[in-house]
Amino acid sequence: MKRMRVIAIFSLGALVAGASQATLADDAGWYGGVNAGQSRATIDDPRVSGGLLGGGFATTSIHNDDHHFGWKAFGGYEFNRYFSLEAGYFDLGKFGFIANTLPLGALHGVSTIKGVNFDALAMLPIGDRFSAFGRFGVNYADVKDNFAGTGAVAVTDPYRHKRAANYKFGFGMQYDFTASVAMRIEAERYRIDDARGNRGDVDLYSAGLVYRFGRTAPVPQPAPELREPTPRRRRPRRCRPRGRR
Repeated sequence: MKRMRVIAIFSLGALVAGASQATLADDAGWYGGVNAGQSRATIDDPRVSGGLLGGGFATTSIHNDDHHFGWKAFGGYEFNRYFSLEAGYFDLGKFGFIANTLPLGALHGVSTIKGVNFDALAMLPIGDRFSAFGRFGVNYADVKDNFAGTGAVAVTDPYRHKRAANYKFGFGMQYDFTASVAMRIEAERYRIDDARGNRGDVDLYSAGLVYRFGRTAPVPQPAPELREPTPRRRRPRRCRPRGRR
């Protein structure tokens, strides 16, 4: 857990350093936000079956719990309309399986996945309010696995723990309600190593809000007053005295 905090502090420090060296644009600044949605894991069933087979068990069926609630909180610095750096904390939820065996028994497994990340975002404005974006970065995940056996299946090491760094990437859309508040809809893939030696993917489909600090809508300039032209005064015509005949 201490290493996760160090990575989070280092990521935020990198954001500060990058912001201080960048040439500030009118739309540059700090932002923060929260996303929530559904996470989906890829559980390696063949590896589970292979592990049981090595212990003398044949797998008759596997039931996976591969959907869960996931969320993330993040903060970043927007250098301009096209590029941002972002650091965050994510909780992808719990995933599990039940593998039924012969001789009669079952193996239960549950994994919880949390961690921190650091991403670079490339934005593509579409009109005044819409933007499409892609992200690529690194995640440092903390995975905790719990195992339990029933029937003929006995588990000697029920608790395992794994921390590892891997890549992550994603894409999404952003809509600006105002200069300060925006909404995001996005899909992300996290590469994860678990405590059983498996390497798989967890996808997070989420929506959330972004708040830009210190942003205000431009104040409309008053329209110039139109003045009616002043009518010209006509000079009085001089009357010449009539000459004598």
